[in-house]
Amino acid sequence: MQAAGVAATGIARELHCTPADLGLFFSATGLGLLIGSLVGGAIADRRGRKPVLVASIGLFGAFSLLTATMPNLSLLVGARFLTGLGLGGAMPNLIAMAVETSAPAVRNRSVGIAYVGMPVGGSLASLLAFVIPSDAWRELFWVGGVAPLLIVPALMVFFPDNRSAPALRTRALGFSDGARQLLGYGRAAETLLLWLSFFLIVLTLHLMLNWLPFLLTARGLTKDSAMLAQVGFSMGGAVIALKQAALLDSSRRGASILISIAVLPLVLVCAALLPAWPVALMLTSLLLGGAILAQQVIVFAAGGVLYADVARGTGLGAAVAAGRVGSLVGPLFSAALLASGHSATQVLLGVLPIALASGACVGLVSRTRVCTA
Repeated sequence: MQAAGVAATGIARELHCTPADLGLFFSATGLGLLIGSLVGGAIADRRGRKPVLVASIGLFGAFSLLTATMPNLSLLVGARFLTGLGLGGAMPNLIAMAVETSAPAVRNRSVGIAYVGMPVGGSLASLLAFVIPSDAWRELFWVGGVAPLLIVPALMVFFPDNRSAPALRTRALGFSDGARQLLGYGRAAETLLLWLSFFLIVLTLHLMLNWLPFLLTARGLTKDSAMLAQVGFSMGGAVIALKQAALLDSSRRGASILISIAVLPLVLVCAALLPAWPVALMLTSLLLGGAILAQQVIVFAAGGVLYADVARGTGLGAAVAAGRVGSLVGPLFSAALLASGHSATQVLLGVLPIALASGACVGLVSRTRVCTA
């Protein structure tokens, strides 16, 4: 996922892309993720999680390879859309399996471990970009394609098959039954709040994933320092998110949630207004990633316990899809601000109202599910 943002500079130079072109390129993945998560979660509730995961990972590996061969922007956008379909089918089912196979005492920790694979992979993409010249951006997508295809045979042999799960011993849900599981039984308000939480926090996450190196470079950092800051955003954020997940399984869950909510707007202001000192901005990026990913873990934990076994994939898939709408809006939002002449500082401050609204929604959804589960 993060390879797109890391490769953006090289793509823009080779294909002569404007900021609006790059926004379209970034958002194509999000559109594929939206559709893939809706379809993948629902199919897995009927057919089992393992076959959907194997197919999803094979799909995004194959189309990442295809991305590396595309000669123009239109074909590049199409390949990223198809890559997103595979990515979308994987995430809700990984989280659902973490919930279904874990003891209640460590359930949130398991969700955190499953989730942080994404930012850790993102940090590896940034490290590759640190050693690969920007005009060699296609190599990033070669790596992003070969690695998952190598994993597929191991998944087929060693990954557990949960066809005996309670959800799969019942009749398959139809569309109306799935909608009733999500919006009926007194869940409508919580489901809508969960969708809004996913939308806002993923909007913020993908805006930062795709544009943070560009914004930091515009603020005065060198390309190498900006890439290291991106690594700090993902890797440091993953460590903080894992700690947040562990705290959700403890008596300190309430305080940890409040801290995660409060830190995000404060760090955004620091990223926008601090002098362009490399160490300060790199530390700020680490805390920014931690605050965003911690909130993402909180909403995944809430979604994991909101729905019955028979509809967990459908429910998480719909929530992830709501987040994907945010992933479409985020890159286009920052691209529009930059295209209209706003500075990097103004773009970062422009995210502040979104971060405040996200914190309010995450706080509400955590009070009803995470803090009482």
